[in-house]
Amino acid sequence: MTITTGTPPTHQAPVDLARGFLTGSVIGTSLAALVVGIVIERVPLIVTGLGLPAVYGLLVFLAGVPQRAREAAVVPRTALAMIESLEAVGGEGSDVPVRFDLTVAPDDASAYRVEITQDINLVDLPDYRPRSVLVVQYAPDRPWRVRIVKRPTPEWEERVAGARIDSAPGPALVSDPPQGRAGGFVTLLGLLLGAAAVILLFRADLADQGGAVQPRSSKPSVSSTSSTTIVTSASGTVALGQGRSMLDKGELRRAVDSLAKGEDTHQALTLVVQERLLSVVFVPPGTGAPHFDPRSLPYDRVPALVEEARTTLGIDSPQTWQLTADRVTGSLTIRVTVTGPEGTASMEADGQGEVVRRSPAR
Repeated sequence: MTITTGTPPTHQAPVDLARGFLTGSVIGTSLAALVVGIVIERVPLIVTGLGLPAVYGLLVFLAGVPQRAREAAVVPRTALAMIESLEAVGGEGSDVPVRFDLTVAPDDASAYRVEITQDINLVDLPDYRPRSVLVVQYAPDRPWRVRIVKRPTPEWEERVAGARIDSAPGPALVSDPPQGRAGGFVTLLGLLLGAAAVILLFRADLADQGGAVQPRSSKPSVSSTSSTTIVTSASGTVALGQGRSMLDKGELRRAVDSLAKGEDTHQALTLVVQERLLSVVFVPPGTGAPHFDPRSLPYDRVPALVEEARTTLGIDSPQTWQLTADRVTGSLTIRVTVTGPEGTASMEADGQGEVVRRSPAR
């Protein structure tokens, strides 16, 4: 078996581009349907906006079952590896994610470099040092998928004791071939077209509603060189300028406060945060839909939650992230979704920002 260690190609197969376009379309359609449904008070549209991502996620999961079954049927191979370098990248519990740069030396192939991230217990962390040899397992058809064997068999322990491995030349393999610029463009195009389709389909209803609904302020849009804020009776949006992020210290809290100034605007149906965009859908007057105060979110935990989702859910090259907060299930739930070449992964936290569920990409 020959393992190529050069830089993977950046082109994408048509099926990957189609998947990216479909994902963008679902995101754009669901967000637009949710906002438009609230504005024109159409319950089916609201249900569509909330349910479409869940249905799409289920279909993606079912479609990937055959591939996951084929990958699970591949017997992993065992080999020796040497630690070139390691770095703890986060974590607050007993297990912390550690990024390893390894030289893997299979018995029947040339040695190669690979970069992986694996959770290591704090008690065992001193056992992992640069230049030390350990035992790993890897998928022969996907050599970048390497996992450290924490308790090798006696035979492999003997081999580790007398092993000496020379460093392999880089660059290190890190994941499947990365998504090129075309993939990001196609996903963005799908998002815009999905949102535009919903808005065009209900443009007449929106126009009629626009004449009947009074904005919350005589100046619904406040613009500056760094951000733009738009507030209506149904929703609010804050778009940051270049060089700023909602993950910057205090930025998300200030954005929410700018939308929740009036006494009747405190309750929200859903809140969506992206890198430079905040969208809040307010509760329509007279409705009993599950709602929450957007100012009650654990703002200090948001950057850590996004970072944990980007580094611990099997997305080696994260491209986009989105945080959604709602009370659809009864209690306040915070979901962080990350997309990348490996697919989509998500993580859920409670109202205090404590992680309660993970859905990794692999």
